[in-house]
Amino acid sequence: MTSINTHQSGSHIPDAPFDVLAIGRSGVDIYPLQTGVGLEDVETFGKFLGGSAANVSVAAARLGRRAALISGVGSDPFGKFVRRELARLGVDNRFVVTNSEYPTPVTFCEIFPPDDFPLYFYRKPHAPDLRITPEDIDLDAVRGASLYWSTVTGLSEEPSRSAHFAAWEARERRPLTVLDLDYRPMFWSTPQEATTQVQRALAHVTVAVGNREECEIAVGETNPNKAADALLDLGVELAIVKQGPKGVLGKTRKQSITVPPNAVDVVNGLGAGDSFGGSLCHGLLAGWPLEKVLRYANAAGAIVASRLECSTAMPTAEEVHDLAEATATEAVNV
Repeated sequence: MTSINTHQSGSHIPDAPFDVLAIGRSGVDIYPLQTGVGLEDVETFGKFLGGSAANVSVAAARLGRRAALISGVGSDPFGKFVRRELARLGVDNRFVVTNSEYPTPVTFCEIFPPDDFPLYFYRKPHAPDLRITPEDIDLDAVRGASLYWSTVTGLSEEPSRSAHFAAWEARERRPLTVLDLDYRPMFWSTPQEATTQVQRALAHVTVAVGNREECEIAVGETNPNKAADALLDLGVELAIVKQGPKGVLGKTRKQSITVPPNAVDVVNGLGAGDSFGGSLCHGLLAGWPLEKVLRYANAAGAIVASRLECSTAMPTAEEVHDLAEATATEAVNV
């Protein structure tokens, strides 16, 4: 069967460029409504919009940013759900391509708080978001976006890989071209292949964000400061290394800031990184000092970790402000 990609317009088409334009995974998260139970024993589930890039765009929209997503879904009811939920949650879905050959991805998880959340991806043989072609990319939208967000997963196979590089070449390393180091080993044939593609990509971006394991894939370093320095040496202007219980490091050529984590009762940690990302977008666009950007992003991530779902759990600006400011003194003194 030949795949046919079609664009479907969202209900609202703004005249101005987007604040945040993200490209990457979208799909359906099927989360158990019982915690501490394996999937074989779960009796009821909830259905939510999912996918890292989709969640980041929703998180940015919740904070008041004009956001859009470049992605792909299947020509099926779950694809309709993804498009509808994006629009309902404030994200322009005009660049979401409908693929007639491959189904919308579904992801299951198990919830064993505080730190065990196994994921099961149903994306074979191909996911529509990885079938995006260079011709599917609106290069004017990419060039015009105030912040352009990509993920490493989008480099894991063709034609998505070529689409990503076409977009970056059009954008020409404009400020706030962000790469989420989002490394998922099940999407790659070898770690070495991922390293090769990530290092190609880093030449095109100005901000890189990832955890220590993802930095090891990107630059061969798990030490946060060494990893940040290696990212800066490859041309990135801002390197952000997430360190779990040790907080988050942000580093430029001129400053280095470490912000401690927020203590919360973790319900589901899977959406925390995407909420962090949406708040990171918001803070960078606002031109905040780096310490405030990181402190607010940490708070946003902590809020979602304390909730079951991901996309619909993204916090409001007021919620993030209240938690972030409660920890302001502690963060400044680090």
